Amino acid sequence: MPDLKDFRKAGEDIFHKLHLSTYPVAIKYIKGKDGIPQGAMQPSAFGKKMTLCQAISLSKGPGNTVAMTADDNFCTPSTVGHQWVNIPLETLIESQVKQGWHKDIEAEKRRMEAQAKLLATTDIKRMFGYIGFVCSPLQKAHDVPDAVLLHGDGVQITHVIHALSYEYLHVPSSSFDGYGETCIKGGLIPFVTGIPQILLPGAGDRSFSGSSPHEIGIGMPAELIFYTLENLFKSGGMMNMGFPARLFMPMGFDENITPGFKFLKDEIGKIK
Repeated sequence: MPDLKDFRKAGEDIFHKLHLSTYPVAIKYIKGKDGIPQGAMQPSAFGKKMTLCQAISLSKGPGNTVAMTADDNFCTPSTVGHQWVNIPLETLIESQVKQGWHKDIEAEKRRMEAQAKLLATTDIKRMFGYIGFVCSPLQKAHDVPDAVLLHGDGVQITHVIHALSYEYLHVPSSSFDGYGETCIKGGLIPFVTGIPQILLPGAGDRSFSGSSPHEIGIGMPAELIFYTLENLFKSGGMMNMGFPARLFMPMGFDENITPGFKFLKDEIGKIK
């Protein structure tokens, strides 16, 4: 099994190989305050609060280690979503209706049902018993992480998707509604389900955490960072677009440009 040193090295490698503009983030879920490393920032220690996505931004940009619990997080729906407090589902739905994110209570119920279906195929008990998380740059992680979150542009994240999908064993699977992207899909769902998640920074991310307009991300179970590195830039072999991306406008070409295109052309010709 990889140890902390291996994860830190993987953080350095993915950062440099993809020329990321922000650090990959290690997320460690904690079951008690003894899981908070010495020197970690914790808003409540200063009588303050922030959101989970703000904490992650402080790790991926300035490189801080930040500890977050229910007492530190003013985004109460994400606290409830992480099961750090025990609130009836009906109360959560009512809070979201008051927010006005969706048309009415029926729309909110459909949203909750969709999320429940996603988690129903997993060991839901994995969500329980935690009180918060610690996030930090993967290169400076204090403990073996549960999830790793990368932010980048479309080309960088496409390379990560290609690597994870190289054997079609760890294909990211995501649904989008524009809310709870970074905190839920960046860490919780990959940790609980074992499935990588693409994220598009949502309303909260853009309001509070300073996500840039071009930025997208991918969260994965932490151990898949090694699989990603192993298969990075392998998809397509010689045709891999590489990084910086080798882009071209396909003018004057025909089906003979790739063996797969040519094969299908010949097969189609046989049918004709």
